[in-house]
Amino acid sequence: MGIQDIIQGKKQWRAHLARVQALPPDYQIVYKEMQRYFFKVGPVDLPDGPLLSGIVDFFEEGVAAGRGVLELIGNDVAAFCDDLIKDSRTNADIYQESISGEPRPSQIR
Repeated sequence: MGIQDIIQGKKQWRAHLARVQALPPDYQIVYKEMQRYFFKVGPVDLPDGPLLSGIVDFFEEGVAAGRGVLELIGNDVAAFCDDLIKDSRTNADIYQESISGEPRPSQIR
């Protein structure tokens, strides 16, 4: 990864954060909780994947439709997050494998 890649990545991240900050306050709160959850247990490809920007797209559509954030995702934010990453390899999976020494059944294909 060269310096240009790092600079470009920072520009993209700042643009992403600007989109989040343009959301209404309740959407921002839920987004930040989801982001914290994903960084803790989320998919391994989170930094490079489309998950976070997809959530912002989804939230922007909800705002445009005049819907509240909990109307979109429901009252259980963690369950919504888990459903989004149910087929992804997560940091929790890697940790569990390191403890047990074998892949979890859901990871064997």
